[in-house]
Amino acid sequence: MLPALVAWNRFYRRFRKWQEHTREPGLSALLVIEATLLFVVTPFTGVGLLPSFVPPMVYMLFVLATLVVTSRSHLAAGLVFISVILSTVGIIIHTDYPSVFTEWLSAGGRLLAISALSVVIAKAVFGPGRVTMHRVQGAIVLYFNFALFFFTLYQLVNVLVADAFSGLPATGAEYGSGAALLYFSFGTLSTAGFGDIKPIYPIARNLANLEAIIGQLFPATLLARLVSLEIDHRKSSNND
Repeated sequence: MLPALVAWNRFYRRFRKWQEHTREPGLSALLVIEATLLFVVTPFTGVGLLPSFVPPMVYMLFVLATLVVTSRSHLAAGLVFISVILSTVGIIIHTDYPSVFTEWLSAGGRLLAISALSVVIAKAVFGPGRVTMHRVQGAIVLYFNFALFFFTLYQLVNVLVADAFSGLPATGAEYGSGAALLYFSFGTLSTAGFGDIKPIYPIARNLANLEAIIGQLFPATLLARLVSLEIDHRKSSNND
C-alpha cells in the first residue's frame, strides 16, 4: 500500500503543477476556439461553406479546452463531463427518435456546461488580486458565454413553440447551425439588434429582455471591479 500511496501523491503533485501551467494558456486557447466557433464556424456552416466534419471537430476542441480550464474545480469539471454526455446522448437519440425529451436533454447538457464554465471563470475575473491579461481573457469568454447560454435557450424555445420568432430562415436553411439565432443573441446582448428577427412568444420576449439587461450591466460591473482591483493593487504596492 505504501508504494502505491507514494506513487499516487507523486502523480497528484505533478497533476497540480500541470494545472497551474496550463490554466492561463488553456484560457487563451478557450478564447480563440470559442471565438472561432461563434464567428467563423457557425456562420460559414450556415451558408454551407464548411465540410460537415469541421463543426464537430471544433466543438470537441472547445470541450477539451473547457475541461482544462475547469480542471482545478473537480465539481465544475465533473459537471462539464456529465453535460457533454447528456448533450451527446440527446443528439444521438434525437436523430432516430426526435422528441421533446431529447430536445430538453441536449439543451440541458449544453446549458449545464456553459454554466459550470462561467462560474469558474467569474470567480477568477471578479476575485481579489491584480488585474492581469488572464482576467481580461476570462471576461471576454464570460461575455461570449452569456450569448451562448441565451442562444441555446432560444433554440429550445424555437423548437418547442412554433413561430416563437419572426424573421428566421426556413427550417433546415442553415444546415442546422442556428446561425440566425446566434446573430439574434449577440444583437440582443449588445443591444445592437436590427429588428430583422423578433421574439413573438412571451417567454422568448422575456428571455430577450433579460439578455439585454445582462448585456448592459455586465460591462459596467466588470469595469468597476477591474478599476477597484487595480487601485487596491497600486495602494498595496506603494505601502510596500
